[in-house]
Amino acid sequence: MEELSRVDTLSFVAIGLVYLFTLVYGLMLRGGRADRAAAVVQVVGDLLIASVLVFLTGVGDSPFTFLYLLTVIGASILLDGRGALIAAGASALAYATLLVAVKLQWLEPPLGVGELSRQRLLFLLGSNVLALFLIAALAGYLTRQLSATGGRLSEREADLKKLDHLQRQILACMPSGLITCDAAGRVTFVNRAASAILSLEPRLPPGLDVESLLPGALGADARLRRREIAVQTPSGMRTLGLSVTGLESGDGGGTLIVFQDLTELRRIEEDLKRADRLAALGTLAAQLAHEIRNPLAAMRGSAQLLVQDPSTDPSSAKLVEILLRESDRLSKLVEEFLRFARPPPPIKQEQELEVLVAETVEMLRVDPLAQQVEVEMALAPLRVPVDADQLRQVIINILRNAFQAAGKKGRVRVMLEAVGEEARLRIWDSAGSIPAADLTRIFEPFFSTREGGTGLGLSTAYSIVRAHGGNIRVSSSPQEGTEFLIQLPLQG
Repeated sequence: MEELSRVDTLSFVAIGLVYLFTLVYGLMLRGGRADRAAAVVQVVGDLLIASVLVFLTGVGDSPFTFLYLLTVIGASILLDGRGALIAAGASALAYATLLVAVKLQWLEPPLGVGELSRQRLLFLLGSNVLALFLIAALAGYLTRQLSATGGRLSEREADLKKLDHLQRQILACMPSGLITCDAAGRVTFVNRAASAILSLEPRLPPGLDVESLLPGALGADARLRRREIAVQTPSGMRTLGLSVTGLESGDGGGTLIVFQDLTELRRIEEDLKRADRLAALGTLAAQLAHEIRNPLAAMRGSAQLLVQDPSTDPSSAKLVEILLRESDRLSKLVEEFLRFARPPPPIKQEQELEVLVAETVEMLRVDPLAQQVEVEMALAPLRVPVDADQLRQVIINILRNAFQAAGKKGRVRVMLEAVGEEARLRIWDSAGSIPAADLTRIFEPFFSTREGGTGLGLSTAYSIVRAHGGNIRVSSSPQEGTEFLIQLPLQG
């Protein structure tokens, strides 16, 4: 009895290993890592092993006749329905051969065999052959269904991968920023454009609140279809035009925020509005200066005659001197008006811009306004076609304002660099004293926050820079200071 148990144990271990290898082999075959000929060899091997085990354990009395069924199932997995039918036929033939051989005593099983009457022989043959072909038909049908389902699933998976790839391409190529958040306002997705506009790090911390990126985006005005907000980013203040849309999902919904960077567009609009205002004011100033100049010249000429007249008493002469002095001041103001209204066209010549800037800064160091002001310079060598006299006037106007704003123990920094096809001259002071409300008006004529100022210095600077085909911008805050950015084309 112990010997029989040991044989049974070894048999079961052998069976388990064989069919474990069959399962692994089947998976390898479906994965394309084995060919059909090898699968046929595998099925034939399974059939031989089943036949040997059935013979060793008594053929008709063997408890392992079910191994033929497993062989058929294995054939349907490794091959197809037709292969399962062929395996069923081969299994039936092998089992029938063993029964007949034992019945005719051509073979003698090691463990013996019970009585094999004719009726029992026919019953064993009929029942096993019927079971084999039924299992073959059922396994073939299930295999076909599984194969068709697997094919459809593979197609759907391929379609989903294509859609996912297309979606990622669309989101990556979108010029608009896109941010999604859940119902609690936590950011769930940020596309590449949004990261570039907001100057975000490549990896955002988990659970980041959308309000920290776009303050006010989900506020009371979120119901508006389109609106603008101002957002402070590491690269400076940005004006964003955004739309907010609710998303429906099973977890309570979320929000989709799509936005564009309108900062440059708004700057261009301000430049165009300012240019229109300057043109209108320039025309008015030219007409006014022309109307004032002629009577002013007559008044000054008459005053000079009174001074030269010996009969003029001393008290009247003193009044006449005041008249001359004030007329000179008014005449100078008229000249500034005319210079602003009708600036002479720039006579451009190739200039070493860093030398021009350095000389102007050194000249202004002796200005009383520059006393005890720390001046820094970082000038890259650049050759730029400019009118040296006009550009020097621009630098003087802006630098004097910077010295006055910085005050004693303040700092002023002058930087020159090339960015793309333009030269950029930055004049920065540490004061940052220009109110945000005045930034849009600072280049307007006659607008000045300084007592006694005419409000023409920056307007004239703006006109000169625009006449050179460039642009001038300003930003100011008490935390970051004030910076004037002068942009000039490197090619005339």
